[in-house]
Amino acid sequence: MASLTRGEAEARARLLDVHQYTVDLDLRGADTGQETFASTTTVRFTARERGDTFVEVEPATLHRVTLDGRELATDLLDDGRLPLTGLTAGEHEVRVEADMRYSRTGEGMHRFTDPADGLTYLYSMCCMTEGPKVAALFDQPDLKAVFTVHVTAPTGWTVLGNGVATPVPGEPGRFSCAPTPPISTYLLAVAAGPYHSVRTEHAGLPFGLHVRRSLAEHLDKDAEEILDITRRCFDRYQEIFTEPYPFDSYDQAFVPEFNAGAMENPGLVTFRDEFIHRSAVTDTQRELRGTVIAHEMAHMWFGDLVTLRWWDDVWLNESFAEFMGYQVLTDATHHNPWIEFATTRKPWGYDADQRPSTHPVAPAPEDVPDTASAWLNFDGISYAKGASALRQLVTWLGEESFLAGINDHFARHRFANATLADFIDSMARASGRDVHTWADAWLRTSTPDTLAPVVETDADAWRLRLTHTGGRPHRLRLGVYDEAPAEPGRVVVRERHEIELTAEDGTSTHTHAGPRPALLVVNDGDLTYAKVRLDPASWATAQRTLSSLPDPLTRCVVWNAARDMVRDGELDPADHLAAARANLPGETSTAIIEGVLNFARRHLVDRYLAPDRRTGALATLTDLAHDLLESPPGSTGTGADRRLVAARTVIAAATDPAELRGWWEAGTVPGGPALDQELRWSALHRLATLGATDEGEIAAETERDPSAVGEQGAARCRAALPEAAAKEAAWEALFDPADRLSNYLFVATAQGFWAPEQRELLAPYVARYFPAATELAARRGHALAQAAAIDAFPWALVEPETLRLGEECLAGDDLIPALRRGLTDQLDDLRRALRVRSR
Repeated sequence: MASLTRGEAEARARLLDVHQYTVDLDLRGADTGQETFASTTTVRFTARERGDTFVEVEPATLHRVTLDGRELATDLLDDGRLPLTGLTAGEHEVRVEADMRYSRTGEGMHRFTDPADGLTYLYSMCCMTEGPKVAALFDQPDLKAVFTVHVTAPTGWTVLGNGVATPVPGEPGRFSCAPTPPISTYLLAVAAGPYHSVRTEHAGLPFGLHVRRSLAEHLDKDAEEILDITRRCFDRYQEIFTEPYPFDSYDQAFVPEFNAGAMENPGLVTFRDEFIHRSAVTDTQRELRGTVIAHEMAHMWFGDLVTLRWWDDVWLNESFAEFMGYQVLTDATHHNPWIEFATTRKPWGYDADQRPSTHPVAPAPEDVPDTASAWLNFDGISYAKGASALRQLVTWLGEESFLAGINDHFARHRFANATLADFIDSMARASGRDVHTWADAWLRTSTPDTLAPVVETDADAWRLRLTHTGGRPHRLRLGVYDEAPAEPGRVVVRERHEIELTAEDGTSTHTHAGPRPALLVVNDGDLTYAKVRLDPASWATAQRTLSSLPDPLTRCVVWNAARDMVRDGELDPADHLAAARANLPGETSTAIIEGVLNFARRHLVDRYLAPDRRTGALATLTDLAHDLLESPPGSTGTGADRRLVAARTVIAAATDPAELRGWWEAGTVPGGPALDQELRWSALHRLATLGATDEGEIAAETERDPSAVGEQGAARCRAALPEAAAKEAAWEALFDPADRLSNYLFVATAQGFWAPEQRELLAPYVARYFPAATELAARRGHALAQAAAIDAFPWALVEPETLRLGEECLAGDDLIPALRRGLTDQLDDLRRALRVRSR
């Protein structure tokens, strides 16, 4: 379908007021293999003057179109656009009757048949341009309208929508959803299928949790925890926002093969169903689920009640939901999710912000000219960097002024649309501060600032000379630490200092009485967003004492500084790994342990270290994981969590299959944890990569676990086998022109395919990858283009030839934007890895 340009959207918004959509979907036959569903849309709208416009629809077959009762030729449809010409000023009604295709890519109306029991499930995903695959729409965020949706489904199915879905008396399988308040077209949502539901009521509203039946026991196990977090977060939002919750219900559907983490459809939030845990998880993973619940609930106000006018302001949705999700979960529960944010989300933002594809949190209007370019901004900058900027804004303004600004914004733009300028005006009114200048520095600029300390000493004082590059103001804290005299390997706080840096680059001097600190941490407590360096003496101390720093967020700052030093070629990856080996056994935060180990395994070992150093690094990582396994359960942190993270690391780092085979046959790690289904598939994948299993064992495990996760695990294992025939079969499945793989099976196969252990076997596929990915992206669209760029990229071959072939591909003009952006990022990461290796 043609990409909608900003100019086209502005022209249509000047011409039209859209009042109401009535959407009628006939989903009967979805469970018997029918490839299409009937969709009838009636739109009532007003033209302010005479003019021409178009409505978007992407049908398999367009049956009939009427405008004010007058038949229009169906062959006028062109590239997803149905022209409406000669409109007169006044009221109009367009009616579109079509058959639409079910999707296997998580876009439009996705259909999934559960291999565990053969039951079929449907859900819609209309963001950002996929709504016309479900209904005929004036598909842009600033043409809000009331939606009334009717659904006819197979008898016995559950139907969910933006409004409460009520069975129609006397019509089995027929449901009518309550009309919504005015919402944007990308928020239209329907889910239908034999879902298992847990329902309750809170604050006078129906709340529901929904999942496919094969996951019923797992939802039931966690339902009270999920509902408790939902209720607590709901109450906290009601407490801090003066605008009440704006919709008639709150359903949360955990759906299969979902591309995003979740989607904020009003009244019907959809989540990827991996959040319903089948196997053991850490408290950090549970906490992350809670953060996503709080994030999507924030969108009911940020995005759904008040919506961006155009996609250059996607940060108004995502940065706010990201920040509020973490903060509200902190306020409403016992969790401290900012540690996970610092170890996982913030590095995502830092990495994205240093690539050629970086952009401001709030891009200039001309940088988002159409919806195809807008898709590219759903990234670590709009989420993690934007949330970090808002956290710094709260640090600067204070929470009271910040919330007052938010509530002013809601009151002025409820059920309407707003821009960056509107929001900044509200913040300035509420705080009396020059928020406009702050926004220019923080939201209109790219790349992270850098804060680099140099420490000098006199007889009775020490001086910090802090070099600041990047041009943003910062309010932050200096942490001053001494080594404990009687406790080697431990530091204690001497003092902390609050400082403010102006927006100008330069060096500021900060003098303090006393001896030089053993460890000085700039950005202690992680209050701002900037790359931080450690002076040499502080890094030497940190390598011995890092786990003893009392604040986990300060420990995150130091670990992220070390991470940046590796990425910038200033620290040998092996030295980072040695610091992890020395400090992680004493670390009390599971989130930090997981974050550091994931960076070590996925980046240090597989990308930054040359192949001849890789085996030794894997051995160090395995030894570190054994240290964690051998520490007494509960001695520091949560014992079960530490052991689970350690077991995952031993599996991922194994070079000799003997230990894994012993665990496999015993069904447990000695002393626990047991090998549940997730660990079994992880172990089998590693055994397959090492050539220590075969098709027979993979088939037997699939029979043991005949679920969707089992199907994906089997695809991953088969693609990992170091055999020419297995590789060729996986390649054909990935890039088959018949497109037989769903989005999740594509990703699973791609994840199994590439492995550094198999460089010689895989080398011929590198040249094949770039044209194959280009053709697949053009054929299958945005979601699969992203998967092809991220998961199917030949990351395991960190070689100049891979870079050369990729740059040659980028020089062509036949890449769709999603693939071009993905390859640009992957190739920049590859250049960085090659630079690190060369140093």
